[in-house]
Amino acid sequence: MSPDTVGSDACEVVYVLTNAAMVGLVKIGMTSQSDLELRLKQLYTTGVPVPFECYYACKVRSAKPVEDALHFAFSGHRINPNREFFRIEPEKVKAILELVKIEEVTNYVEKELTQNVPENDRVASEVLKRRGPKMNFEEMQIPVGSVLMFKDNQTTVTVHDARTVSLNGAPLSLTAATQRIMGTKSPIQPSPHWYFNGKLLKDIYDETYADGDEA
Repeated sequence: MSPDTVGSDACEVVYVLTNAAMVGLVKIGMTSQSDLELRLKQLYTTGVPVPFECYYACKVRSAKPVEDALHFAFSGHRINPNREFFRIEPEKVKAILELVKIEEVTNYVEKELTQNVPENDRVASEVLKRRGPKMNFEEMQIPVGSVLMFKDNQTTVTVHDARTVSLNGAPLSLTAATQRIMGTKSPIQPSPHWYFNGKLLKDIYDETYADGDEA
């Protein structure tokens, strides 16, 4: 089946969206295939500063029960009971959806989201994503040689220099190391997944850079 089509009408779509103007939030939604294009166009209104991006989307047999289950599972992270926004890492939602998916259609949904977006709006989104300073271990008072603990409480990396860590002897950015450990190539913010001396790296980053979003 072509990656540029959604396929059989027997399936519905559940999607996970992010937005550069809504740092730390994800939108979990669903739609029938026949309404997909219209639904995605409705998301980018004058009240949204920059366009949404599709982090993950997949076809399922029946989207409503899946969406309801996700909303229930992450209800403690829901910003507003009348809105589908959650303060949670998008990869957590993706991990659940991969268990029930029929087929991933992330590329198709992303294409539908962006096909009519003006170039200036796309540029604005990229600027927002780059606004935070890059993580610098020296600035964050984490010395070279320090051990960072992954959230599984087993995997570790060692700080190699101000910008990189060492994973199994290979120097990598913390983002690349996190992607390798999690087995994903999707964009990911690494700091919510690591601890230094028992403190979440995200908290150390926020304290250092005044709530910036790491690059």
